[in-house]
Amino acid sequence: MSQRPQALFAMAAEHVPQVFPPEVLARLRESVDIDPALVAGDFTDPRVLDALARTEILVTGWGCPRLGEAVLDAAPRLRAVLHSAGSVKSFATPGIWRRGIAVSSAAAANAVPVAEYTLAAILLAGKDVFAARERMRATRASTGWGVIPGIGNHGRRVGVIGASRIGRRVLELLRPFDLRPVLTDPYVDEKEAAALGVPLLPLDELLRTSDIVTVHAPETPETHRMIGRRELALMPDGAVLINTARGALVDHDALVAELRAGRLTAVLDVTDPEPLPADSPLYDLPGAFVTPHLAGSQGNELARLGLAVVEEAERLLAGGELAYGVDLAALERVA
Repeated sequence: MSQRPQALFAMAAEHVPQVFPPEVLARLRESVDIDPALVAGDFTDPRVLDALARTEILVTGWGCPRLGEAVLDAAPRLRAVLHSAGSVKSFATPGIWRRGIAVSSAAAANAVPVAEYTLAAILLAGKDVFAARERMRATRASTGWGVIPGIGNHGRRVGVIGASRIGRRVLELLRPFDLRPVLTDPYVDEKEAAALGVPLLPLDELLRTSDIVTVHAPETPETHRMIGRRELALMPDGAVLINTARGALVDHDALVAELRAGRLTAVLDVTDPEPLPADSPLYDLPGAFVTPHLAGSQGNELARLGLAVVEEAERLLAGGELAYGVDLAALERVA
């Protein structure tokens, strides 16, 4: 058997056992020589520097220090960075790609629970569950078994903003339901939208014609506050806004005004700022359903991220292509 390549964890140490539980770690160690007790949370640590000099594969995660030129110089044998989380923007530098080092991300694996959360929110919103809960809380009474007009998920239009990994997964999960999804994304053309099985609309038209709007665009200078006062005003009365992307994509002051008026409701797993200050009206407004950034991988879902890294390592060492490689040219327009 050939010698396993040297690998090193680079992340906050507490995440290693969460993302790589025993069965996932054991499978990783079948492919690479990696010590779970040595975790690079600081690249100035002498023990880390010594290991870095021999490292061929860097297994990164939340809390990974920035991979600047000095770090890369200290890792002359490095050939791959396999990230056990979503975005690599917090630590990756262009020098990684200039040196021909392969980069992979578990963003596709992390997209799964976010899309599942979004699907649940869409279906619950279509049944007016969030408002019904608030009415029952206020009145301490049930409306009984009578038919409630205006609710339901049959034929409801769902506007998806962004054909990101998560946005595409949401579209996939929506297929079995009698919903009418539509998409807006400046990087998608009619042919690609047809392949995804959805009509492609301009943002304004999507907002005007959707019962539920769900945001899955990356945070870039172009998308900052992309859903502002004008855009929210386009949404029909009773529409629902779901945001599991980044809080800064939505103008929260404008959203609060719409929520106070009772015209719109919102499901927000991300906010701006994050976390919300204690005096934020979003805590109290009945039209706001706010969760603490938990749509992404949590609890037992973290093992899926570790498994994604294991599978990438196996592909790499078998001489195959990385399934979830990150391209520097595309980095500007992904999360």
